[in-house]
Amino acid sequence: MKIRRQEALDYHSQGRPGKIEVVPSKPYATQRDLSLAYSPGVAEPCLEIQKDPKANYKYTAKGNLVAVISNGTAVLGLGNLGAEASKPVMEGKGLLFKIFADIDVFDIEVDATDVEEFVRTVKNIAPTFGGINLEDIKAPEAFEIERRLKEELNIPVMHDDQHGTAIISSAALLNALKITKRKIEETKIVVVGAGASAISCSKLMLSLGLKKENLLMLDSKGCITKERTDLNSNKQFFASDRKCSTLDEAIEGADVFLGLSRKGVLEAEMVKKMAKDPIIFALANPDPEIAYEDAINAREDVIMATGRSDHPNQVNNVLGFPYIFRGALDVMATEINEEMKLAAVKAIADLAQEPVPEEVNIAYDAKNMIFGKNYIIPKPLDFRLITSVAPAVAKAAMDSGVAQNPIEDWDAYRHRLDERMGLDNKLISSIMQRAAKNPKRVVFAEADHPKILKAAQIVRDEGIAVPILLGKRRVLEQMMEQYSLDLGDVEIYDPRSDEFKEKRIEFGKSFFEKRNRKGFTISEARKIMRERNYFGAMMVETGKADALISGLSRNYPDTLRPALQTIGKADDVESIVGMYVLITKKGPLFFADTTVNMNPTAEELVQITALVAEGIKRFRIEPKIALLSYSNFGSSKGEDAEKVAKAVKILHKEHPDLKVDGELQANFALNKTLLKENFPFSKLVDEKVNCLIFPNLASGNIAYKIIQEMGEVELLGPILIGMKKPVHVLQLGSSVREIVNMIALAVVDAQTR
Repeated sequence: MKIRRQEALDYHSQGRPGKIEVVPSKPYATQRDLSLAYSPGVAEPCLEIQKDPKANYKYTAKGNLVAVISNGTAVLGLGNLGAEASKPVMEGKGLLFKIFADIDVFDIEVDATDVEEFVRTVKNIAPTFGGINLEDIKAPEAFEIERRLKEELNIPVMHDDQHGTAIISSAALLNALKITKRKIEETKIVVVGAGASAISCSKLMLSLGLKKENLLMLDSKGCITKERTDLNSNKQFFASDRKCSTLDEAIEGADVFLGLSRKGVLEAEMVKKMAKDPIIFALANPDPEIAYEDAINAREDVIMATGRSDHPNQVNNVLGFPYIFRGALDVMATEINEEMKLAAVKAIADLAQEPVPEEVNIAYDAKNMIFGKNYIIPKPLDFRLITSVAPAVAKAAMDSGVAQNPIEDWDAYRHRLDERMGLDNKLISSIMQRAAKNPKRVVFAEADHPKILKAAQIVRDEGIAVPILLGKRRVLEQMMEQYSLDLGDVEIYDPRSDEFKEKRIEFGKSFFEKRNRKGFTISEARKIMRERNYFGAMMVETGKADALISGLSRNYPDTLRPALQTIGKADDVESIVGMYVLITKKGPLFFADTTVNMNPTAEELVQITALVAEGIKRFRIEPKIALLSYSNFGSSKGEDAEKVAKAVKILHKEHPDLKVDGELQANFALNKTLLKENFPFSKLVDEKVNCLIFPNLASGNIAYKIIQEMGEVELLGPILIGMKKPVHVLQLGSSVREIVNMIALAVVDAQTR
């Protein structure tokens, strides 16, 4: 994945600067609300906490608040950048905590390199937090800082650079050993690297049963042996009796190579010296100690893991830290101890051995991921991680005596975790992953718009799509230079230029054959091919492209009409439908029809609902549909309410397996408790409604635009359902991100056809 400097700077600076914000969780609209939130009402919880400090977890956000703390002495692979320059990374870590485990974060950058000063600072602010995640602190200070804070604080403390990689790589190791039929106590491991992460990985593997005499560690000066006199206390612990000085000597007969060092350390000839079925974890980022292809070519029997997402078996810390802290916070653990880390290791390892849900296969465009040499650890988008790892960590905290708030009902706890995250928070990520596995040719009718060009650059760089640009070559090349874009080898078509006259004639002939009884002459058909929306649609119709994206700068009907005239509806479809997906914290919510059908009849509402249900199923989500009105099951009379009621009656008869009901007011549809209390007979009782069908275009269009402007959700759409081939029309003024999302969806649409 290629990330351009300006793109990265824009991502962090545009709109609200940074990546996280504080959002109120209680009402604040009235003077009474404010009096409860602050003075005088706030005095009551203060007095309760004074009597019992644990009440802090009841009356404040402490129980779901983690501090991500760094002094910036070891930022990513960039070295000592200082406290202020580490802030973007700490904000990013906070974002990961939130999206993967719904944990709130304050990032704290401490301008202190002295261990004593750093520890004192963190101790002084610790009462604010339920847990502390140390990040990007260099060794050996990192070891002492973590040790001191764990001893002196009664909340979970973890240095993720040490323990995150250790936990994930240990889980991968357990499964690799199982596949190769090895016992850990008999396994010989060579570790290259002696920093915080390597030391922690090695110690955790010893806790799993690895024998110290079977581990040989190397630093930048060679093998760490007892003959050396330049070792600090952490390295002395791993000093070996073996007589060796180089990796080439150490690797002879080794079962496992664990690399936490730098690119190119391990050579193909060294791999050949390893034992049968060698296990290679080359975890240097972004370039591993040996390239994946070189290792596989050197030995067919190798099991390989890296830190990269473009190869099997990615050792990614996000598999661990969000869920470890989730479990620790939920039982009010006083620390993250060895038992909790080992529980996380085993939970992650065990999850990889279970059948992979279809949703996860789809997210990675895999037919059937199964436990084996190319799948030894779960994928980061596996939604089961939170309900596997967090409960295991929580139980280990309870069993080891560090939990202050034990869990009694584990099924209820897992249900709360599911509700906390929402079923498909990762829907867009899943679409991106699927698109990248089999990119398609997407033609852009408005390529002379800067946003379109920037989006084309992104999808090309990420391998999501193969862009085809429509516009004047000279203009497009000038814009590429102006915006520092690298699209010089992308196909460019100018429908108005003489260069493509023959193509206009060819397309015009095909178009005339479709429309000769619908008001077009052959001359008009050829002439209209000078318009980019018609030309682009004909490229899709004739197989020169797989999908069309347009509409950024034109009205919706003006963009849709050429596609309908050129490509047309699918054979079994009477009317196409426009659907939006709202990506909410509680999962996706589908809105229809929001863009096409002005005032559908009851029968047309039935067709819209059936089409939308099939569209939702393409996301591998079961549709649970409410048809909306101003009425609840006949409570109010009127044409719209009666139309919706009639449509529901037909749906129940013709689609008995579909979970659908109405007519319903929106609040009853979305509030399970309200619906059950008032209408216990509804087919949607105890269901989580994920699709709203509106009685007319005005209500649907107004609803999604209000929500869009409120800024609380991300929108994907409009998605056209019912076209014969993939055509997707952008909203006027879509952002680059929204365009990229639509391109990815268009690619997936083309894949499914």
